Amino acid sequence: MKKLPKVDVVIVGVGWGGGIIASELTKKGMKVVGLERGKERKTEDYLMVHDELRYAYRYELMQDLSKETITFRSNERIRALPMRQYGSFLIGDGIGGAGVHWNGQNYRFLPYDFQIKSKTIERYGKNKIPDGMTIQDWGITYEELEPYFDKFEKMAGISGEENPLAGKRSAKYPNPPMKTTPSMRMFIDTAKKMKLHPYILPSANLSQAYTNPDGVARAACQYCGYCERFGCEYGAKADPVVTVIPVAKKTGNFEIRTHSYVRRILHKGGKATGVMYTDVTTGEEIEQPADIVVVTSYVFNNVRLLLNSKLGRPYEPSTGRGVIGKNYAYQVMRGSALGFFDNKEFNTFAGAGALGASLDDYNGDNFDHSDVNFIHGGNIAMTQTGLRPIANNPVPKGTPSWGKEFKTQSVKYANRTLTVAGQGSSMPFKHHYLDLDPVYKDAFGDPLIRMTFDFEEQDRQLAKFLATKCGDILKEMGANRVDVNINLGPYDIMPYQSTHNTGGVIMGNSPDTSAVNNYLQMWDAENVFVIGASAFPHNSGYNPTGTVGALAYRAAEGIIKYHQKGGSLV
Repeated sequence: MKKLPKVDVVIVGVGWGGGIIASELTKKGMKVVGLERGKERKTEDYLMVHDELRYAYRYELMQDLSKETITFRSNERIRALPMRQYGSFLIGDGIGGAGVHWNGQNYRFLPYDFQIKSKTIERYGKNKIPDGMTIQDWGITYEELEPYFDKFEKMAGISGEENPLAGKRSAKYPNPPMKTTPSMRMFIDTAKKMKLHPYILPSANLSQAYTNPDGVARAACQYCGYCERFGCEYGAKADPVVTVIPVAKKTGNFEIRTHSYVRRILHKGGKATGVMYTDVTTGEEIEQPADIVVVTSYVFNNVRLLLNSKLGRPYEPSTGRGVIGKNYAYQVMRGSALGFFDNKEFNTFAGAGALGASLDDYNGDNFDHSDVNFIHGGNIAMTQTGLRPIANNPVPKGTPSWGKEFKTQSVKYANRTLTVAGQGSSMPFKHHYLDLDPVYKDAFGDPLIRMTFDFEEQDRQLAKFLATKCGDILKEMGANRVDVNINLGPYDIMPYQSTHNTGGVIMGNSPDTSAVNNYLQMWDAENVFVIGASAFPHNSGYNPTGTVGALAYRAAEGIIKYHQKGGSLV
């Protein structure tokens, strides 16, 4: 195996987490190598490429499932099978990772999220938490994390207005909110009449030209509707390729190696010595020694790399011992309603990934849970992300799937439907976890990650609750017909739901119940930091990116401290 000269820091995966870490560390003079298994990407790659088939349905920006995938089972009594085609979630690949193909909806988790166990018990008692639910406090408070939220938002240029039901802010959003469309105005006015608290959702699609604190200038959003699953041809959508990665490169201290597939973290005596990766263009195995290893890939890949490296204690669901793979959580996305308007038309084909309005009256613990059979809740929003032609053909329930009536209803409602949707939280359970599959392997012969997960009664009750609230709003908006998606069936790997996978390398205040501390430093290996939504002990009723970004900035601060002094940071 070829051994290279040692560097200060090696980063595994160059997406949002890796880009932020690289930017912050290289500005301090540290020598950083970023290993990315995918290819190089730049804004010019997307010039005039509004290709729905190529990007949205042939997954141009996603991981190649023929070389590596995940296996899935709903419980331990059945055999897990590989995900052979994309469905439930989309795993990004290449420079920028999933940060290239996200929509740009950028929320902060609620103060309740970070102290969820203690706050729930304080208000409702221990019996409110059902048997098997493994919620825990995060080992950090919203107030402690708030400055890092602010730093991420200023770097990304978030456009938005203050959420009246969220945690206190130290500063306003750096940019004003995006445009208010007629349908958004209907939603906002209706919600206010219902005594709710709507606001224009925070967007990483710029509402105006903006230059961030690092001097990176970007243009305003053009509302083309090609955000999710696409790279932004204007650079208006904040992603690592147009924000933090150029800053790191400019220092001269950052080297990116693409097509470099990291397979092991090398360690000895409780500390990492570097990583071993395969150059996929040549097949050569290479050792990159480093003083500090920072794991910044996607949730599944973070967990899998630690397990394959035998670093940290694997989670055992039968006993509850161990931490790597613990508290896998997803998102409850089926609590929604579709409204059909006979006498109103909307230009829903125009839009942006984070154009819309939200309300949090039913999120977190913003309402009394005494009489409902679940904890937490979800954000409710009406977004106008751009209804591209291949994917969208709304017709009322009961309409035949082909023939004359199908065509008639398709034409009638093509521009006369609006969706109000709940994005529900996901609580962890003892029997929801990630481990290595004993049967299936990747192209290199390494075990795949196995996901054991299903929706619980908590999720079904939450979905029903949110869907009913969504339907009520659409009725008040004047829809002639409302189809409410109340039923949440068993979880399946198909169809697409969200890419908001969380957990597996969770944070906390004790090595007995968590894998990393509140700087995302591993308890079991002080010079290894694991960045990303893998650190979330549960998933909130929001998109995870804003919280991932805030935690990455805090972790970067911790890595700099560790580089200077060593030892545990807490």
